[in-house]
Amino acid sequence: MSSLTRRDLLRVSALAALAVPLAACNSGFSDEPDPLAPLAEQARADADAARTVPGDLAQQVATVRAAHAQALQAEVERLNRPKSATGPGTPPSGGIAGLKQGLAAARTQAEGLVATLPPYRAGLVAAVAAGCAGLQQVSDELGPGEDPGAAGATAAPVPAGSVDPLQTALDAEHAAVWIYSLVNAFLPNNYTAGVNEGTAEHQDRRAACVRMLAAAGVTPHAAEPAYITPNPVTDATSAKSVVAAAEFDATVAWQGVLNRTDDAELRRVALRAMLGSARRGTRWRQAANLSPTVVALPGIQPS
Repeated sequence: MSSLTRRDLLRVSALAALAVPLAACNSGFSDEPDPLAPLAEQARADADAARTVPGDLAQQVATVRAAHAQALQAEVERLNRPKSATGPGTPPSGGIAGLKQGLAAARTQAEGLVATLPPYRAGLVAAVAAGCAGLQQVSDELGPGEDPGAAGATAAPVPAGSVDPLQTALDAEHAAVWIYSLVNAFLPNNYTAGVNEGTAEHQDRRAACVRMLAAAGVTPHAAEPAYITPNPVTDATSAKSVVAAAEFDATVAWQGVLNRTDDAELRRVALRAMLGSARRGTRWRQAANLSPTVVALPGIQPS
């Protein structure tokens, strides 16, 4: 059996993400105010407020929230629905403490919308929530934010249309478990707890995928004997970087699930997975001195 490359893992999710917006265009016009408009306005207000606060931490908030505003506004303009009556967002006040409160509120607001939106929009808003969750991990001054917890999926069968993206997510989880086992030999002892926690989290998600696929009468993909890392692992720094990449790949795969399902249970599992990998990925990026420290929209491939 040939090794599955990181690029192979991403290709299916990327194609799925491109296909879904086209389908969404055929859903008909709605004269209801766009529920994403208040999120875009608040993200813009958060970014503007953060720019007035001195220090690198605030500027990271400004960069991430500006990216959220841009992505959400583009989607609002795509559907061209009536303006929301909520008006501009409320700028957080009180320096870093205010930004922390605003970040937590933005994450909660985005998480709450994921279950109610059409699939493509659910994936976008989940990426916004995950970006906020990642920011909360940069410093205790911004977080740490709520831990989303284990996937904890039931053995309910997934809809037929969700099988392929869920198999892709399972592939990403297989790869992540393998990568955590690979890097353990290159990291000092003070990273053992982080490696063990990351391994356990991905094993839990992998088991959830297997349960849901098996309940649907589908044979879950097996793990490959080995996986090709984006860069060779030769020392502690490259090991941290590879783990950060594995966490990002997991967000891409799970965002692909959200882009192609209306199933409430599967959306819940996918959202938790994206939040968990965004949080963990930020910590590994920070440890590897990668720039930027925070991926603004985890799960969405840069254009």
